[in-house]
Amino acid sequence: MKKFILLFSLLAYSSYTFAQQTYTIGNETLELKTETEGSLDLLWNVINEQYRYFIRTEDGKITELKNTKNSENKYQEEYKTVLTDLTSIDASKVNLTTYSLKSFIDEFNNTKDSNYVITDSSSKLKFRLGLFGGLTNSPFNQNINNEKTAFFGTEIEAVSDNLDSRHSGFLNVRHTTDNDDFQYSATQIALGYRFRFINKNNINIYAQTKFATYTSATIKTTITNPEDAASLITIENTSSGFDAPFIFGLGADLRIGNGYLTLIYDSLFAVFIDNQDNFPVDFAIGYKFNL
Repeated sequence: MKKFILLFSLLAYSSYTFAQQTYTIGNETLELKTETEGSLDLLWNVINEQYRYFIRTEDGKITELKNTKNSENKYQEEYKTVLTDLTSIDASKVNLTTYSLKSFIDEFNNTKDSNYVITDSSSKLKFRLGLFGGLTNSPFNQNINNEKTAFFGTEIEAVSDNLDSRHSGFLNVRHTTDNDDFQYSATQIALGYRFRFINKNNINIYAQTKFATYTSATIKTTITNPEDAASLITIENTSSGFDAPFIFGLGADLRIGNGYLTLIYDSLFAVFIDNQDNFPVDFAIGYKFNL
């Protein structure tokens, strides 16, 4: 058993060191991953929450691909000049992303070596399962006293395994509870989209929209009994239906363990549903597991 554990540890270590090696570049010592190997090698890693890319030529020289800003806050795109000089291929349409750089380097390496193997770099979907709960004043429903009630739910999110991707889709189910002062409860199934305008290794901040929903709601109203003024009766109305409300919100994912702590400020406003004059309160906190 001890021999098996030792062998497994050695294999795991050798696999790690193969995928990531240490290089001294200028005054820095960096651990970089090898994305492509050929006439030109593409090296990269996320360092201090920034993606950094390097090209290694056959003589071992390593050059960083940079995209700095000038005094007018405009990107200089120096990396395009470096790529063009190294390959004699127009690099004007290359983006400073892993996918775009790999595609460009693969194309060049293939022209230099007919036996060069281009590995599949197409994006694949992966999924995250989330659980959440929060507080809401049901901003799109009549709530005269601005009462707050609890809600909880679950979600499945589809994201690309391409680290540069800023897009994802989600399907969630949430149930809003009622209380004695606001007897409105609802179960909603929503299909939505997220765009990560801040996309770091350890944190994502995004805008989201629910563009299609199915909601089943119950409203209880207490009135005076018309047959006995001294007593009250409760009338229960239910409704359900599909809608395309385009409800917008904001969110953030913080990497913790094998998943993400999630913070959501939902229901800020909607395109096709009127706000009921209450300032929107719809906060949730949860956790997403990588599947």
